[in-house]
Amino acid sequence: MQRATSITGVWFRTDLRITDHGPLLEAARLEQARGGAVTCVYCLDPRDAGPTEQLGLARRGPFRSRFLLESLADLRSALRAIGGDLVVRRGLPEQVLPELAREEGWAALHLHTLVGTEEEAVEEAVRAALPEACAFRTWWDRTLVDPEELPFSVREVPEVFTKFRRKVERGGSYPEPLPAPTSLASGPAAASDPGDLPTPEELGCADLVDDERAVLRFRGGATAAAERIDAYVWSGDRLKTYKKTRNGMVGADYSSKLSPWLALGCVSARQVQAEVERYERERVRNDSTYWLTFELLWRDYFQLITAKHGAALFRPSGLQGIQRPWQRDAQAFEAWCEGRTGIPLVDANMRELRLSGFLSNRGRQIVASFLTKNLGIDWRWGAEWFEACLVDHDVASNWGNWNYAAGVGNDARGFRYFDIATQASKYDRRGRHARLWCPELAPVPDRLVHAPWDLTRAQQDELGFHLGRDWPRPLVDLDASVAANRERWETAGAR
Repeated sequence: MQRATSITGVWFRTDLRITDHGPLLEAARLEQARGGAVTCVYCLDPRDAGPTEQLGLARRGPFRSRFLLESLADLRSALRAIGGDLVVRRGLPEQVLPELAREEGWAALHLHTLVGTEEEAVEEAVRAALPEACAFRTWWDRTLVDPEELPFSVREVPEVFTKFRRKVERGGSYPEPLPAPTSLASGPAAASDPGDLPTPEELGCADLVDDERAVLRFRGGATAAAERIDAYVWSGDRLKTYKKTRNGMVGADYSSKLSPWLALGCVSARQVQAEVERYERERVRNDSTYWLTFELLWRDYFQLITAKHGAALFRPSGLQGIQRPWQRDAQAFEAWCEGRTGIPLVDANMRELRLSGFLSNRGRQIVASFLTKNLGIDWRWGAEWFEACLVDHDVASNWGNWNYAAGVGNDARGFRYFDIATQASKYDRRGRHARLWCPELAPVPDRLVHAPWDLTRAQQDELGFHLGRDWPRPLVDLDASVAANRERWETAGAR
């Protein structure tokens, strides 16, 4: 095979698609003009799989691992369809990429930059190790609005979301997604040895079993992302009611559930927004269609806040630097993780998370509040558990939301918590979600399904359902635990 005279490397990270991909599109344009080639690379970095800092968990659990594998297969197929390929290598990017650059004589390396202290450190290590002749070009794709187009610098991003949103919305329209390249000349590495995709065994997801109660079987890749958009927005026509249903907890269509594909970049925020705007033109524009854009802006906000604050996102005192008396009760934390706290609303959500890799937005807020405000446990433990379990884990969104839930993040307003009884009454009054994931509760009548501890002994005998045998006694008293943690919180704040 004749060696290409010019080669540009494209490093795929959390941008596993070919549409709306600036680094790939520009590399294809440049090398087509020069008669060169493009080497597209994905590095299986062992650090991405763990362990976490606090708990030593595998960072990428089986659901996200399978999603990654499927996404890589879909990306390779898409690249091959336009004449390219995906080179898969195992190892540290700061070693793998410079070695490829030297072997092939890359003119440049193109990539999307990421937020997060570890992500930025890896990026800088790659830059430093590249041959001097290899240019290093970065693009941004983590938000709907490019930071360069914001009405303020990243260092000036407001600490309150509402202020951020209002300023951004004054800018009017959002950018259109970029087209996919129509053709791609593949670099030598792809032709000689593109490398095998990881196996399910290698990624630790070979024994993964799908629970029939899960809201969706999330399949990775841009193809599956497009299918989900069509199912939710177009054929299902659900976007027009999104705001009314988004706090649901059962079923596939109470929300868009695009977060796994957004997290791994199988679809970009700009692509999703383009579908929203097309729907508004062709069908209806209302508060529900706006609300999906609103949620995309929340996602933008956490990305930019992470870029602004860096390592502060991960300290126990959070973005606000607020010192709180966090507990490190391993036994209570394990009960929370496994869904055996004795609080049905909490346990149902935690079992869903562990067994399906997904949790509704409402559920995430409820269990985070319980961990930090009822159990008083270090919020970073919860963030790490979510990181290990969630199919849609994203550093900025997960850790930013946990900062917020713990009261140490943006817009901190003292000791805020979710009253479990109120949440149960509003979002699972008849216990549909509770019974789905906690079938032991089947005999309990609707009015007590979220408070089985109120059953008298006689009622328990009549139902054949006994606390301590068929259902665990509550780990804490809901009201008393909130009061105790509030007192500790306020006492620490007064010092």
